[in-house]
Amino acid sequence: MRPLGLGWPNVISIFRILLAPVVVVLVLSGSDTAAGVAAAVFVFGALTDGLDGYLARRYAGTTALGQWLDPLADKILVTAPVVALASIGRFPAWAVVVIVLREFAVSTLRAWLGTRGVTMPASSWGKAKTAVQMVLVPLYLLPLGEGAEPWRLAILWLAVVLTVWSGLDYFWKAARR
Repeated sequence: MRPLGLGWPNVISIFRILLAPVVVVLVLSGSDTAAGVAAAVFVFGALTDGLDGYLARRYAGTTALGQWLDPLADKILVTAPVVALASIGRFPAWAVVVIVLREFAVSTLRAWLGTRGVTMPASSWGKAKTAVQMVLVPLYLLPLGEGAEPWRLAILWLAVVLTVWSGLDYFWKAARR
């Protein structure tokens, strides 16, 4: 089945993109209840990332659109809430800059390579970066208190290191092509 002519994996990726503004609105509302709902919506969206990939592989539904749309959905689902959290002082602005610059640089690289007929699927480093970011965001969405701060910082630093490393990895691979 190809709902909307896109296929289920691409519909799921679009759904994940549409969850990002919901999370942002909940973050900006400022209440603890909304923060819990935002975390639940985010986690649900993060879990759909594995589902769309599974469906694409299982039913031979891998497409060029999906190879572009899936990582874009991940980028939007992660960057939208961290920008919102930073705007209310609940996420380090410097980390947002690192995340957004990396995502912009890699997306630009992929687009440029695409104009030359070269595809660059997600790397294992990129997937690890996304997985850690998907753990990081709920840690900052939830009002966990001071006891969670060491865990937040540890996961934040791991996410930042993987963000930078995976970005450099894409550029190294592109330079070798």
